[in-house]
Amino acid sequence: MDYRAAAKERLGGGERSIGMMEYWSVVDDYKQSKPVSATWLPALPPPMPHPTITTSPQYSNPPPLHYSARRRSNRSAACRLSLPAARRILPAFPSLLLMSNVTRKIYPTLDFDIGFEIDQLRETVRGFSDREIAPRAEAIDREDKFPRDLWPQMGALGLHGITVEEKYGGTEMGYLAHVVAMEEVSRASASVGLSYGAHSNLCINQIARNGSAEQKQRYLPRLVSGEYVGALAMSESGAGSDVVSLRTRADRKGDRYVLNGTKMWTTNGSEADVLVVYAKTDPNAGSRGITAFLVEKGMSGFTVAQKLDKLGMRGSPTCELVFTDCEIPEENLLGTVNRGVSVLMSGLDYERLVLAGGPVGIMQACLDIVVPYVHERQQFGRAIGEFQLMQGKLADMYTTLNACRAYVYAVAKACDRGKTARKDAAGAILYAAERATWMALEAIQALGGNGYVNDFPTGRFLRDAKAYEIGAGTSEIRRMLIGRELFEETA
Repeated sequence: MDYRAAAKERLGGGERSIGMMEYWSVVDDYKQSKPVSATWLPALPPPMPHPTITTSPQYSNPPPLHYSARRRSNRSAACRLSLPAARRILPAFPSLLLMSNVTRKIYPTLDFDIGFEIDQLRETVRGFSDREIAPRAEAIDREDKFPRDLWPQMGALGLHGITVEEKYGGTEMGYLAHVVAMEEVSRASASVGLSYGAHSNLCINQIARNGSAEQKQRYLPRLVSGEYVGALAMSESGAGSDVVSLRTRADRKGDRYVLNGTKMWTTNGSEADVLVVYAKTDPNAGSRGITAFLVEKGMSGFTVAQKLDKLGMRGSPTCELVFTDCEIPEENLLGTVNRGVSVLMSGLDYERLVLAGGPVGIMQACLDIVVPYVHERQQFGRAIGEFQLMQGKLADMYTTLNACRAYVYAVAKACDRGKTARKDAAGAILYAAERATWMALEAIQALGGNGYVNDFPTGRFLRDAKAYEIGAGTSEIRRMLIGRELFEETA
């Protein structure tokens, strides 16, 4: 069966554009009775250079995501795939079919009713991730090398500025959209997703929320475009969970502040051009003496020390930073002097929410591997997916993923309504992170011996998932925070 020709015939032929999901739905109608295997795919032509996703003549590359309600009218067409383009792309990129189609189309999935624009965002990010990130995920992990070349590409799609005002290059789509983008990038590579979250939320969103007009104009356009990489430097070797006990000092000298101290576990630290750095400006005031600063790579007295060799999230650089008489201009103060803890704590709420999209993406990646496998792997003359114990695993994985999505999406919608809840931001990542680790173990078990060897990505899923139980506040700290908030609210 020529699925592409059949799709064209079903849709009336011609050159009209159709959505990617619409195309795949038609293809699936001809495939739904087939087993999940490579025989689904049509014969592949010789390798092709990366094609563009749109056939609109005004675009030579996938257009940026600009889905604000004020400018929706002409933009949905930019993220649609014409039939001729589909015929070029899908055979050349079978991962588009396997990674984006098999698990989503082989069974009905719950519609979370997140809206047309965010659904379109998901499809665009997924298509990009399947083409540009997923094929490199294993190499990024093995070589532990940050894929900086992806940052301008993601910037061109508008992914870095999802919570940033349009006048600074952003799209103002909100936190639910940000979570979905984080989820889809992490589905392809959790380490790329972590660096993306640190860049777009921990750095960009902090500047967008707390920066002056001059600071936003100076930094946001280059960060949003992907020309710059951003980071946040908060934790220290002696100040992890007890972050307000940090010892890095910022002493005022004339119109400058002089930073001295070290920061540890800084994601993107070795690659960052702009960093949000927290330091004590009044060491005797405890949490009331912390101030946030914007530090640029190349400032005198600022150096990158050791790069940490991590168990997982390899390719997302984590390192130690050293400040030795590093002079920071007064105009680089972020927020108000000695009020940095409010910037820090409110930022943690949004950080935990957006980063919760990471473990959700890992969970979906686990299903992406397990569902085809239980169809293809046979024992005792039957596909192992026919055995009730394996069907039970699928049921548990599917329901857990949807439960996590429902909680994370609900908290994101609350943030978009301006009703941020600290205990629920902590709760969303607490539940999603621990369930992602569990699901990675279930994926390994479902694949048996294959799950335990590095020819399959399940081991990487487990190593990556565990990081989310530690970073952005450990599971223990999250439980303490949730319990304390509930106790105080009910006193």
